[in-house]
Amino acid sequence: MSEWVAELGTFLVQTAIVIAMLVIGLLLVTRSRQAKERGLTLRVEPLNDQRLDRSRRLRLATALPSARKKLLKTFRQNEKKRLKVQKNDQQAPPASRVWVLDFYGDLKASQTEHFAQEISAIIDVASEEDEVVIRLESAGGLVHAYGLAAAQMDRLSAAGLITTVCIDKVAASGGYMMACTAQHIKAAPFAVIGSIGVVAQVPNIHRLLKKHDIDVELLTAGKYKRTLTVLGENTDEGKDKFLDDLENTHRLFKHYVTERRPTMDIDSLATGEIWYGSEALPQLLVDSVGTSEAYLTERMAQVQVYTVKLEAPKTMSRKLGLAVSAGVETAALKALGLIEAAGWQRR
Repeated sequence: MSEWVAELGTFLVQTAIVIAMLVIGLLLVTRSRQAKERGLTLRVEPLNDQRLDRSRRLRLATALPSARKKLLKTFRQNEKKRLKVQKNDQQAPPASRVWVLDFYGDLKASQTEHFAQEISAIIDVASEEDEVVIRLESAGGLVHAYGLAAAQMDRLSAAGLITTVCIDKVAASGGYMMACTAQHIKAAPFAVIGSIGVVAQVPNIHRLLKKHDIDVELLTAGKYKRTLTVLGENTDEGKDKFLDDLENTHRLFKHYVTERRPTMDIDSLATGEIWYGSEALPQLLVDSVGTSEAYLTERMAQVQVYTVKLEAPKTMSRKLGLAVSAGVETAALKALGLIEAAGWQRR
């Protein structure tokens, strides 16, 4: 009898677990679909209000307990005055604004798709007096990927908007290609700038395979369809053609930079070398030295500043299986980026 009760209890527990898993699964699928339907969300945050709120909190936290009540009263009075001024300003012509975008680039410039949509959103509402500040951080990557990202930034200038790029850490290679599209480049004193060059690296294990009597047949239609391969035997003609392609890409890179920054001595600077921000200024690679935070603080004292960011919904698929896949891919890309950056980093 006791065994039968135990078996029945086990069966009921297992059944309850299965039902619970099914219910949870249905909820996850439902929420995932709802999130997908909502799509991307454009998040706009007023930096002026954030700065004012932080300032008030800090003043309140450091004030004497006896003075806090008076301080709160002052805050309320100032807020009423500010709202009154804003109400009066609504009847006046719209003042210029500053829009802030962030671009953190990996080897594939994966953020470009969202970045392009953020740019489109700003172009739709911005006036010619508005300024777009891009906080850029990238050590470069694939030529076609960064060519597209830079082309997206060119749209801002084509729309007649003032553009400023702020580099706090690094804008090298493809990252600098993006930076040079702006009318003004501001770099932190030790930000890494430049690396106007092209690099390619192809391992070849043909001799290893040959040593173990393994043949690889590479069939192509077109003389230069495969100039260098990983498994096949590379020829001097193929290597020469590959180098020609690199030189041609470098010429295009130099031409792109020269068109946007004609005062630079491109031949002496397009050697693949890097400079720190303070060194880059006399080379005319940048226009001023300073941090993005200092610049935005300065602009907030003059006009309204807004950050614009397109955010994807946190679907359950991302939280579960795809999150692992994305994590592995991101880690791999970061590792490759570190290897790539090792050529220009100074220790």
